[in-house]
Amino acid sequence: MRSDEIKKGPRRVAHRSLLRCLGLDGEDLQRPLIGIVNGFNEIIPGHIHLRDLTQEVKAGVYQAGGTPIEFPMIGVCDGLVMGHEGMRYSLPSRELIADSIELMTRAHCFDGLVMVTNCDKINPATLMAAARLDLPAIIVSGGPMLPGRLRGQCIDLVTAFEASGRLVANEISQKEAAEVEMAATPTVGACAGLFTANSMNCMIEVLGMSLPFNGTIPAPYSERKILARQSGRAVVSLVVKDIRPSAIMTRQAFLNASAVDMAIGGSTNTLLHLLAVAQEARVEITLDDVDRISRKTPNLCRISPSGAHHIVDFHEAGGIPAVLALLEKKGLVDMDCISVTGTRLSESMDNISVLNNKVIRPLENPYAAQGGLRILYGNLAPRGAVIKSSALPPEWKGHKGPARVFESEETASDFVFADKVVEGQVIVVRNEGPRGGPGMREMLALTSALAGMGLGEKVMLITDGRFSGGSRGAAVGHISPEAAIHGPIAAVQDNDIIELDLKTRALTLHVDDAEIERRLKAFTSPETRLSGGYLKRYAERVGQADKGAVLD
Repeated sequence: MRSDEIKKGPRRVAHRSLLRCLGLDGEDLQRPLIGIVNGFNEIIPGHIHLRDLTQEVKAGVYQAGGTPIEFPMIGVCDGLVMGHEGMRYSLPSRELIADSIELMTRAHCFDGLVMVTNCDKINPATLMAAARLDLPAIIVSGGPMLPGRLRGQCIDLVTAFEASGRLVANEISQKEAAEVEMAATPTVGACAGLFTANSMNCMIEVLGMSLPFNGTIPAPYSERKILARQSGRAVVSLVVKDIRPSAIMTRQAFLNASAVDMAIGGSTNTLLHLLAVAQEARVEITLDDVDRISRKTPNLCRISPSGAHHIVDFHEAGGIPAVLALLEKKGLVDMDCISVTGTRLSESMDNISVLNNKVIRPLENPYAAQGGLRILYGNLAPRGAVIKSSALPPEWKGHKGPARVFESEETASDFVFADKVVEGQVIVVRNEGPRGGPGMREMLALTSALAGMGLGEKVMLITDGRFSGGSRGAAVGHISPEAAIHGPIAAVQDNDIIELDLKTRALTLHVDDAEIERRLKAFTSPETRLSGGYLKRYAERVGQADKGAVLD
């Protein structure tokens, strides 16, 4: 065992003494040492209950013959940092979390890991750490929040964000907004829709790095505690059998994840994170792979913000196993991939079927013939961009209109909340990419305001930054390359005509190439928003969105 480095032999007397003062006895030191990464904190609603789940994991590890040793990790709540400077730290926290897990695990010679996580950047960070370390590992999610209810209707966090736009448009009163505020987020857990946190929890399950239903069991359910305890037992088996993430997170596993992502219509951020995890796993996955899968995978689910259903409905309909079973019938996934169960996906998901075909539609009656996310290319995004087509009405085929250019999210937000938007416009928000932001901020406040004003499909919003998994409407993000490195988005000027054809997936700036080149040579980025610290170091090293925005 790797932990023998710190606990066996005559040269480790002092090491054993230190381990004993932690409360470990001789029997404990004979067992595999399992690192338990606890994401608990008191600022993230999806993490505040993780201390309890971590105790269940530790119990399972000890039951199975391992010695659990807990250590913490940080996290950023995307909801709380949305719409202000704090959002610059969200994506960069992904790299910091993965680095810190690596540091603790390598330094202390753990034999395996269980990572107890739940929310946006923290989920992919645990996958990145698992891939990088390549030690037996399993991920336990804290599970989704239950939706709120107001006047007989299910609501969620996006309802609250959109209430801001409705207030500006005088569609609701302050009293009605307060009622939404009180009802939208009623329990612990990752926000109730298929936003980034729950999308990534589902991707973790498809990749095989968690037990079945880990992505969808609601946070308040007792099943969640049982799954955590089972996961603790399972990791010891992984250590004994020496089953590592490199045997689980194969190229086919990533292709499976992309297919499920398209079928359920996950967050656009899944693309960013799957690409980043694949690089850590030394697996070659590109946006072209995703585009190919998107074109042939039907969209079977419309979960909030794309529809009225929530993760609890998806879970009760059969969850990820039911979607995998459907896609296998069409040859869109390979169920021979193994998971942390130690068996093939097909063996760990016997007797699975769809239990509600309104939540998970049949293959012959999908919401759309193609996937819920679409990769866009064109002279405005030569290395790609993404739109969540499942969050648009079926009749929306594209947009063509004059640009209104903003150099930051704040200036665009001021414009929108001042009710100055004109129907038909293309709102361009640049200098918000991985490097230019820095941090590639999400813009849920912007998309929600436009949706609340009834303009979600009547204007188009494009950016080299990102959108929340809770965003809906005509929102194009991840434009690569970004303005900060003189990507074509830096050449856009007010009143230039920009066109998106959803069918051909073409994003076009109707300006000739010579003029684009002339403008790019004259473009200067805004003054730096950095005064030092972690973001400065991050901005100096981060790559582009089409490669996962990882550090070079």
